[in-house]
Amino acid sequence: MNNFRVTAIGEILYDIYPDKKRMGGAPFNFIYHVWKILGKAGFISSVGDDENGRELLQNLKSAGFNTNHIYTDKSHPTGTVTVTLGKDKIPVFKISPECSYDHLAINESSRNLIDNGTDLLYFGTLSTRGEVSRDTIISLFGKSHLKYFCDLNLRHNFYTKELIERTLRTCNVLKLNMDELSKLKKFFGLDGSDDLAAEQLIKNFGIDLIGLTLGSGGSILYNRVTKNFRKAEEIDIIDTLGAGDAYSAVLALGYLRGWEIGRINKIGSEFAGGICTVEGALPAEDSFYKKFRSAFALEE
Repeated sequence: MNNFRVTAIGEILYDIYPDKKRMGGAPFNFIYHVWKILGKAGFISSVGDDENGRELLQNLKSAGFNTNHIYTDKSHPTGTVTVTLGKDKIPVFKISPECSYDHLAINESSRNLIDNGTDLLYFGTLSTRGEVSRDTIISLFGKSHLKYFCDLNLRHNFYTKELIERTLRTCNVLKLNMDELSKLKKFFGLDGSDDLAAEQLIKNFGIDLIGLTLGSGGSILYNRVTKNFRKAEEIDIIDTLGAGDAYSAVLALGYLRGWEIGRINKIGSEFAGGICTVEGALPAEDSFYKKFRSAFALEE
């Protein structure tokens, strides 16, 4: 069945390049891909009552994206991230403080979306840096009908060990990179190899599936029984912005579909690799998604 109902909660913002700006934010990138693949998606976020916020909403509405659960915050600005491309075309981020998505409080309509219109809820740890948004997201934990997907982001000091532990005990699917796994090993005293650490995380926190991204080295998927390594294909990289979010989208959908992990890893790696060959985190051409709609038996 393809009647998956996926909702993401967290930041939407503008990635500001030296010569342009593009819609971004990990939760938005993730749910945009889900929307393009499934044809439907739920997204809960907030923008400021400013030029950037109005422009974001107008662009999304023009594209046909559901903005019913994107709130307008009259007190805080729309989020922005200054992006520069560093070594190996890997983006370096400078994140603006005190944005609208740090103050996300939701109404009954959005809670109804979670309670009655969602099978999997995506959130990332950057979305929990502000107290208001953190309390909102935590209030959605512990719902028995939901699967939870956490995109761990520990590149900035917007987290505590207590919050990470609560997150790990909540999520069914965890996506992280090598640096983040190293930090978890230190936080929780996980000894031995990365493989052993991932196995311990699954056992200790009851996680179903872990996606470990290795950058140009590929990716590894772990479940409670086995693991699957996928070597990255050689491609002409334009930039790597959003590759992890693309991988997350396939990881979530493959998990819901009940695919075996080798298949998830293969399609996820191909999708993420494709994103690296276009400018920015989101493809400008809708034809990019045709192959992946087909993979989920949703080709039009």
